[in-house]
Amino acid sequence: MTNDLTEALRRSLARSGGVTGILVAAAPAAAFVVADALGGLTWAFVALAVAAPVAFGVRLARRESLRGALIGLAVAGGCAAVAAVSGEARAFFLLPTLIPAVMGVVFLGSVLVRRPVAGVLFNRLVGGPADWRDHARLRRVYTVSTLAGVAFHAVNLGLRGVAYLADQPAVLAALGVVAVPGFAALAAVTLVAARRAISTSTSPA
Repeated sequence: MTNDLTEALRRSLARSGGVTGILVAAAPAAAFVVADALGGLTWAFVALAVAAPVAFGVRLARRESLRGALIGLAVAGGCAAVAAVSGEARAFFLLPTLIPAVMGVVFLGSVLVRRPVAGVLFNRLVGGPADWRDHARLRRVYTVSTLAGVAFHAVNLGLRGVAYLADQPAVLAALGVVAVPGFAALAAVTLVAARRAISTSTSPA
């Protein structure tokens, strides 16, 4: 079990870009926060204008998904626009702070309609049956995992909300980095549990 979980965690982190990929993705926000602390909001925008394209290029050089790299660039631009309109550095993290709220609602809604997000995301990856919703054990794994995702997003939202209200951009940036391996760990547990459920359960609900 431990070996399976460790391997699943390694693969989940790899899909997230690995440690290097996570740090590269976080670099624009980190540059923004550091420059703001040292020179103010104007220098923060200058640092972001340099760091975001560099991070984009590094991600392409590492053969990461072009779509993912473009999304990262677009997110940085959107966050910068919000900060520019508000005139506050913390507003750079307003959109990322709201994302856990949206994701939590989506996750909870998927459970209520008996189509848990975890099953949609991971069933094909683990080689599960197409009719996984008719298999009680497997559906239970995906339901529990999705509810754990709801809790994860709720905690993430709470921490981000506190940091935002306290005007702590550095903490907001750090939470963005920590969230990635946290979600990767949840994904790893889900993968291992789903594979075990598939191997031991064949009877429909």
